[in-house]
Amino acid sequence: MKGVIYDGEQARVVDDLEVRDPGPGEVLVGVRAAGLCHSDLSVIDGTIPFPVPVVLGHEGAGVVEAVGAGVEHVVPGDHVALSTLANCGACAECDRGRPTMCRKAIGMPGKPFRRAGARLFNFASNSAFAERTVVKAVQAVKIPREVPLTSAALIGCGVLTGVGAVLNRARVDRGESVVVIGAGGIGLNVLQGARIAGASVIVAVDANPAREAMARRFGATHFVDASAVPDAVKAVKEILPTGADHTFECVGSTRLIRQAIDLLDRHGQAVLLGVPPATAEASFLVSSLYLDKSVLGCRYGSSRPQRDIALYARLYREGRLLLDELVTARYGVEDFAKAADDAHHGRVARAVLVFGE
Repeated sequence: MKGVIYDGEQARVVDDLEVRDPGPGEVLVGVRAAGLCHSDLSVIDGTIPFPVPVVLGHEGAGVVEAVGAGVEHVVPGDHVALSTLANCGACAECDRGRPTMCRKAIGMPGKPFRRAGARLFNFASNSAFAERTVVKAVQAVKIPREVPLTSAALIGCGVLTGVGAVLNRARVDRGESVVVIGAGGIGLNVLQGARIAGASVIVAVDANPAREAMARRFGATHFVDASAVPDAVKAVKEILPTGADHTFECVGSTRLIRQAIDLLDRHGQAVLLGVPPATAEASFLVSSLYLDKSVLGCRYGSSRPQRDIALYARLYREGRLLLDELVTARYGVEDFAKAADDAHHGRVARAVLVFGE
């Protein structure tokens, strides 16, 4: 079968992958669509260290082909969106409803794939850039057939992360103000999360003016073109003179992390979603936090995927959550290099690889 692998030197498309059958508590999924997230590119450029060789991809949707012993919530033929969260469901954090904190949900990649006799790692317990993949049962969330799989694929990472950061981590309330730094795939979902939460002022900040129309469509009430102003912080404070209740850094820049903190009002929260290099350090004025300000990390939108994916699918069907609009370009898996280049240069909100078309 076809898939995208990274061997430590280059990412390439191969057609001789094999994947094992599902074991107890596992599901074999025929992938139909997979979004290309910057986290995949970050493995390739070394920002996210990961063992190789690895089958890439972690934002996918498809059709259940087989289930292992003990799996009852999905059956062959069901449409599912895939999460990356292979949480155990039994530890103290899972029991508290915090599966993103499960210590078995990260840093323990398996090797369900083979190629030319060698075993390959899965990425983010998922590996959606393959025609078939094996995941833990908890990662396969049944969705209505009315949700197109090309759109459903994006729920499993970008939507869970962006919308979840607003609703689950920051808990933005009605009438509050929000600043979103970076209006790419994650930023757009933060914007629509803020809109769904009822924020009254939602400011998008981006150095690419071409992103303004999409940012406004997803919920921005204001747009600051950081490439056209000498001081983006000053420009935002012309809109919010006392600062914002919530800021979200969606780029992964230590300079922009500082801006996110500097833009806070009293009792404000800066939520960090972008992923800088693992050894990056950020600086800020400690005194600036003494007015009850907070800097919050956020893993995977502090999500509970079995609950949240179903919720977001329902909001999509009600017309309240935008998914189709995120899919700005589709590519066959053989065109992965073109998709990666378009994503790297910000030409698309989300590039989606399609299988079986």
